[in-house]
Amino acid sequence: MSYPTNNSVSPQVAAFFDSETNTISYVVKDPGCKSCAIIDPVMDIDYAAGRVSYKSADAIVDYIRLNSLKVEWLIETHAHADHLSAASYLRDTVGGTLAIGEHIVAVQETFGEIFNESADFRRDGSQFGRLFRDGDTYTIGRMEAFVMHTPGHTPACATHVIGDAAFVGDTLFMPDGGTARADFPGGDARVLFRSIRKILSTLPAQTRLFMCHDYGPNGRGFCWETRVGEERKHNIHVHDGVTEDEFVEMREARDKTLPMPRLIMPSLQVNIRGGHLPKPDASGKIFLKVPINIL
Repeated sequence: MSYPTNNSVSPQVAAFFDSETNTISYVVKDPGCKSCAIIDPVMDIDYAAGRVSYKSADAIVDYIRLNSLKVEWLIETHAHADHLSAASYLRDTVGGTLAIGEHIVAVQETFGEIFNESADFRRDGSQFGRLFRDGDTYTIGRMEAFVMHTPGHTPACATHVIGDAAFVGDTLFMPDGGTARADFPGGDARVLFRSIRKILSTLPAQTRLFMCHDYGPNGRGFCWETRVGEERKHNIHVHDGVTEDEFVEMREARDKTLPMPRLIMPSLQVNIRGGHLPKPDASGKIFLKVPINIL
C-alpha cells in the first residue's frame, strides 16, 4: 500500500486529558479555516453508582463553541476497552460524521457473542457514518487526511495522518511507555509489531505523533506528543534494531502480567455501538452485562 504522505500542512491540535482513564482526546483543526475533527472523546462513568455523564465531552463542546468551530468528523481510532466513547453524544450536540475502521465488524462479531447480544444488535458497523479502509482519504476543511490500518492491539485499530500529525490510538505510547498490549480477543503481538514498523517506516521522521493514552511512567508528568524519529530512536519496546521475534517474546510475556482494564465491561458494550448505551428494557431501564466463566 502506498500512502499519500503530505507534511506541508500543520493542523492545530488541542488536547483534552481525562485523568480517570488517562485518555487524551483531540480537536484537530485546519489552520486556514474553522473546520475540525474530534478524535477519541470520553464519556464519564461512575461505575459504583451506575451513572454516566458528559463533563469531559462538554469541555470539548465548550472549546468548539468558544472558537466557533465546525465539526466535520468524530473519529474513533478503535473500539476502546478502557473508556466509554462520547462520540454519539458529541455528534448530537455539535454535529459531524462518526467514523471508525471497517474492521469494527470483526470486533462487533467477537464481543456480540461474548456479551450474548440479541439479534437486534447490528454487527455490520452501521452504528457509524463511515467505515474507513486502509489507504482511504478524507478532508477536514482543506486538509487532506488518510487512514493507515494498524491492527494488533485490536483488529480495527487505525492511525489517522493529518498533515504533519498522526493520531495512533493505542498502537504506540510515548517512547518511555513502549507499546500497547496485544492480548485482547483479536489482538496479536506479531501483527502489532508490523503495524508499528509500518507507521515508523512510512511517515517522515518529523511527523508529530499523538498518543491516546499516557500513564506518566517513572513518575514523569503526563505528555502525549512525540515524533516518528524519537520513537525510532528511543521507544523502549520497538526502537530501530529490535527484531519482530524479540518484540513478540517481550510483548506476550508482559501481557500475561497485566490486569484486565477496570472499565473493559462497560466500555466495550458502549463502544461497539458507536458510543450508544444498550437499549432500555421494557421498564425503561438500561443494563450492562458481566459475562461469567466464558473462557
